[in-house]
Amino acid sequence: MLIGPYQIANNLILAPMAGVTDRPFRQLCRRMGAGLAVSEMVSSNSALWGSRKTMRRLDFDGEPTPRSVQIVGADPVVMAEAAKVSSANGAQIIDINMGCPAKKVCKVAAGSALLGNEILVGKILCAVVGAVNTPVTLKIRTGWDKNSRNGLRIAQIAEQEGISALAVHGRTRACGFSGEAEHDTVSRIKQLVTIPVIANGDIDSPEVALHVLRTTGVDGLMIGRSAQGRPWIFREIAHYLKTGEHLAPPSPAQVSDLLCEHVQSLYRFYGERQGVRVARKHIAWYSKHHRQGSVFRDRINNTDSADEQITLIRNFFVQPGTERGEAA
Repeated sequence: MLIGPYQIANNLILAPMAGVTDRPFRQLCRRMGAGLAVSEMVSSNSALWGSRKTMRRLDFDGEPTPRSVQIVGADPVVMAEAAKVSSANGAQIIDINMGCPAKKVCKVAAGSALLGNEILVGKILCAVVGAVNTPVTLKIRTGWDKNSRNGLRIAQIAEQEGISALAVHGRTRACGFSGEAEHDTVSRIKQLVTIPVIANGDIDSPEVALHVLRTTGVDGLMIGRSAQGRPWIFREIAHYLKTGEHLAPPSPAQVSDLLCEHVQSLYRFYGERQGVRVARKHIAWYSKHHRQGSVFRDRINNTDSADEQITLIRNFFVQPGTERGEAA
């Protein structure tokens, strides 16, 4: 799959997720088989550009190319400037967020709230595409609500304004993350436009991935929440799409090694104090479906020591009776 001049290694993409897709997680998912990994969203608010949080989100040190940064906002001029800043800091693909349903984003008329204003959508896309020499991609939902699935019109606007690829989450803004994603609208969008279309939403297994590809004809798949605590899902899906066979799941010892590597990269990236806190949610995701996981997570959440976190992880995943089973 091509996005502008960039040949993506495969058609599996890590979705941008606030508070999740930082550099350590992006690097890990790329190593686990993702062809592209999109950053956490960067606010177009210029007052935040020099903040520690924004600079971390624009930190690509050691990250494989191409590097994709998502920007969010509702003002065409400000969004164009944010695209320039991101490009100047090393972004090779600029992604525009028109899919986030979070209240704090929508209440400022950004994210998926923009789907209700097609004229403004066109202005933002035109401004951003015209501001940078890098390819610009767009992430949307199927529409505003179930009675206003205007994703097809948004897709046409995107193509007309020079968007290089379009990712579509199979829910409306009103749906949030409830219910099941529907990909019928995504299929219709794929038939309508000539730019690459990427399906997103509830792609949580190799079988679902193959089904969505076959039934929609999309060019790629974007995986978000299903990669939390399971970054090897990209490798599993890629192998299944290529061979029709399932990879053996990682052993508890392999999960332990991978998780320790992940949290140690968080300590280095954020510093030990903040890294321990950021690591807690990732550790919870890795242990979510393991027996006796609730007791383990309680211990994890009550330590501020990096060394103790590592010891707890090692002890939990190697002890008998912690294999994946009923959620605990």
